[in-house]
This record gives sequence, structure tokens and C-alpha cells, in this order.
Amino acid sequence: MTPGATAEEIRDVNTRYHDGAASGYDAKWGIDFGEIGQAQVLGKLRKLLRGELGPYPSALEIGAGTGYFSLNLARAGVVEHSTCTDISPGMLETLRANAERLGIGVEAVACDAEDLPFADGSFDLVFGHAVLHHLPNLDRAFSEFRRVLKPGGAMAFAGEPSRYGDRIAGYPKRAAHRMAPLWRALMRARPAVEGHSDGGAENHRLESMVDVHAFTPQDLSRHAKAAGFADVRVRGEELLANWFGWTSRGLEASADPDTVPMAWRQYAYHGYILLQRVDHALLEPRLPPAIFYNLMIAGRAPS
Repeated sequence: MTPGATAEEIRDVNTRYHDGAASGYDAKWGIDFGEIGQAQVLGKLRKLLRGELGPYPSALEIGAGTGYFSLNLARAGVVEHSTCTDISPGMLETLRANAERLGIGVEAVACDAEDLPFADGSFDLVFGHAVLHHLPNLDRAFSEFRRVLKPGGAMAFAGEPSRYGDRIAGYPKRAAHRMAPLWRALMRARPAVEGHSDGGAENHRLESMVDVHAFTPQDLSRHAKAAGFADVRVRGEELLANWFGWTSRGLEASADPDTVPMAWRQYAYHGYILLQRVDHALLEPRLPPAIFYNLMIAGRAPS
């Protein structure tokens, strides 16, 4: 985001970018609502909530996008009633279509995370994935999360870029950019049209403006504690998997998706899953959270 941008400018850019990107979002990020998607979502929630997977009678997702987390949690029986919010009406339109296709009932509400239109103590779980770094006023947002939670309710957010990890991720991204022409030649893939996965070239140029924050673990913890959350925990997620994933994604983004061979897609997917398991088993329990690309935060509303 441009330095000095106002909160309203940040919200406006996020709304316009995500509206434009909504129709191709699931394809761009490989969103899955089957066994693969459920395994990924449940794995993240287990880490956050120490294995306590409900079921939660009522849950609120912040920045729900096209429904990756809420719909997978509903299909797995972890959440009984889902309320999905997003600042982007376009994302929620795609979410509703996904929910209808899957036969899942959800409530979708377009609103600002810093001004939630729900009564105090409405939900047993408030959660989100890759959303906090888009919000201009985090203290206000966490206060809203705390307000709408029932006493003893859980708060859980995953997929937030760490300040150090975000800098490290620049290396595989730049490497992918340099290798892309040779990779496309080897794959016999055509170059991509600019902005093909973001809703067009103009919308693609907004992508660099939608991210407001990269965090330290102390940053996230401070905002949650200031809002009154108890038992606040921050942990890191994905190091090797992140380097591999950003390289693979950067290469794929340079090509027309219809010309990327299935053999490559299978290699990229299985390589990512393997390194994700290595991270989870060996690195995440031993290394400080700050060096990982993703940060996760969980806490509870006091009983």
C-alpha cells in the first residue's frame, strides 16, 4: 500500500481488487472443497486450537473470500452455522455460488471487519485466514472480534505474513521471475496475459496495494491482548514449503494456465505437501515463529 494511505483508501483498494479477482480466485490459489481442502483447513485449525475442533454451534469468518475455510469446516462438521463476512461483495457472490453448489447453508454479509454488524456475544468461534494484513486498524478489529465472541469463545487466525519471513519469500519470488522464460520453454507453455488471474491488467496493478502489514509475533500478540483476549498464542507455520511454494507459484503465474502440464502441477502439489509435513514435524516445534513465512494467532474470550 502507498505510504500514508488513509484507512478509507485501504478499504477501497481492497474492495476493488478482490471484487475484480473473485471470479478467478479459486483457480489462482488452487482452492479445493474436497478431501485435500478439508485436510489443509483442519490441519491449520488443529494447530491453532490445540486439537479442539468443536463442533462450534456458531462461527464467524472474517475475510471469508470465496469460502475456503468456512465451507470446508462446515463439510467436516466442525461448524454448525457459518456466518461469512468480507469487504468485497464480489468475493461473497462467489462464496454463495460455491455454497449452493456444495449444498451448504451459510449467511454471507458484506461489511468492514472493524465495524461488525452483530450483537455482543453472538459467536462461539471467530476466525480468518490471510485477512489481518489487509486491515488498516487492527486494534479496532480485534476489539470487534472480542465483542462478538461469547464468553469462553475462541479466536483463531492463520496465514498472516511475518515481517522476516516476508523478506525471505522475496528470494524465491525473484528466482522464479528469472527462471520463468526457461521454465516455460521446458514446459512448452505459453506466456500468460498480464493480470489473467487477477481480473485483468488494471486490477492486477492493484495487487501490490492491498497488503498493509507484515507482522512480528509480538505485534499480533499485543493487538489481541489489548482487546482483552486471554491465553493468546502465536506460532509460525511453513518455511521450506513456503520457499518451494512461492517458486512454483511464481513460475506457474508466468504461463497461460491451460498450457501448464498436469505432470508439473502434480509435482508442485506433492512437493509442497511433503515439505509442509517436514516443516510441521521438524521445524515448527523447534524454530522461533518469527522466521516462518506464516504466523498464526489464537486466544479466548475470558469466561
